Amino acid sequence: MNSAQPVRRSNAARMVALGGGFALAGLGSLAASSTAQAQSGKASWYASGHRTASGERFNPNGLTAAHRSLPFGTRVRVTNQSNGRSVVVRINDRGPFAHGRIIDLARGAGQAIGMNGIARVAVAVVD
Repeated sequence: MNSAQPVRRSNAARMVALGGGFALAGLGSLAASSTAQAQSGKASWYASGHRTASGERFNPNGLTAAHRSLPFGTRVRVTNQSNGRSVVVRINDRGPFAHGRIIDLARGAGQAIGMNGIARVAVAVVD
């Protein structure tokens, strides 16, 4: 494939086929076999909110995260690339809505990997 061609369009991001894989417009690369087997990019953490997009009560100290497209209940390993620490979180919310970020972690998950604000992370779906 010589040029990028749109694969799927949504309000959150645009999926583009790139040779052997996929990319979410400016948000890192994805594995070819899945829409989100592995990604790398910026992450942030959040600690406010009452309900998540999945309908459950938000626990700021929990090991949960917000992702734009992964199904609720998906478990992913998030690794802080600056220190190598990782945590497995469950997707229960939608986001992040800040430009250039691939995942938002609950405060508890961010603390578990030593995040202070925004960090460069690798995200991989756990089977």
